[in-house]
Amino acid sequence: MNPSGAAAPPFYGWLLMAGVALSLVFWVRLARKDSRMLGLWLSALLGAFVGAKLLYLIAEGGRDWGTPDAWHRLRTGKSIVGALFGGYLAVEGAKQILGYRGATGDWFALIVPAGIALGRAGCWLNGCCLGRVCANPAWYTIDDAHGISRWPSVPLELGFNILALGMLAGLRRRGRFPGNLFHLYLIAYGLFRGVHEFARDTPRILGPFSGYALAAFGLALFGAVRFQQRLQAPAVIGVSPDNTADRPLPPPRPPTPHRVR
Repeated sequence: MNPSGAAAPPFYGWLLMAGVALSLVFWVRLARKDSRMLGLWLSALLGAFVGAKLLYLIAEGGRDWGTPDAWHRLRTGKSIVGALFGGYLAVEGAKQILGYRGATGDWFALIVPAGIALGRAGCWLNGCCLGRVCANPAWYTIDDAHGISRWPSVPLELGFNILALGMLAGLRRRGRFPGNLFHLYLIAYGLFRGVHEFARDTPRILGPFSGYALAAFGLALFGAVRFQQRLQAPAVIGVSPDNTADRPLPPPRPPTPHRVR
């Protein structure tokens, strides 16, 4: 959201659309093997947009009423944490409707941080989602549109998602935590964002906590619960990108014995 109330520069919208297009290309490829994949992608997209808007309205929408740029803020305001909640729940609901038994989280674990990174690049160029004001400028601070030094909230979140993408890709390549990678991302991002909220310029609704901080910690807890449930599931079903048939995911690898050196 642009705090100045001015229209967002074109590249913000283009980067947002690039993130959507990136995910669409990937899911169209999967849909060649199982047409239900497009339904899951569409449900994730719609659920993410609804969740992003709802959490924004809960966390800070009320303070926008009566401001000169109220309509702009209400129209453009959205939350990544809400998008993650909404997208996850929408996909789970769509699976029930479509009769899809596969675990799709490992694919979302790669697409989601890449899309968020693109979105945060747009935030950086747009000058929104600011960090708190820093009284003393330092090497790490960035200046906003008014020349005020602020905590680099957007670059840090951009860097987090790039790092998360690399780590999750490595885990997937090594076959670690099959069917649970997206839950790992929810845990990691929820904890990062919850702590990072203390340095972001967002309204506090409960003591030092912003609505986004509370939601982020809730997201981490939700991811941890789902991670544990997946570990305890008697049979986790997945779909191979190279095969249309549902198949059981391989069992976790036993720990490799090693000598004390």
